[in-house]
Amino acid sequence: MSGSDEEVLLEYQRVGAYLKAIAIDPKTGTEVSVAGPATGSRVLLTRTAINKLKFVLQKNAAAKNR
Repeated sequence: MSGSDEEVLLEYQRVGAYLKAIAIDPKTGTEVSVAGPATGSRVLLTRTAINKLKFVLQKNAAAKNR
């Protein structure tokens, strides 16, 4: 996920009083999720999910290069 070819699939699920955001990297199939209040900011939840996905992808890439 670098440069202008970034693509992230996003899915939202309402679970009671919470909203779950799921971010998926289509190239690797890596999936992460975050949850927050359903009344909270969807933009913030989306940004958090994407940042978590980037972190996990970087961590996986570093582990592969060991």
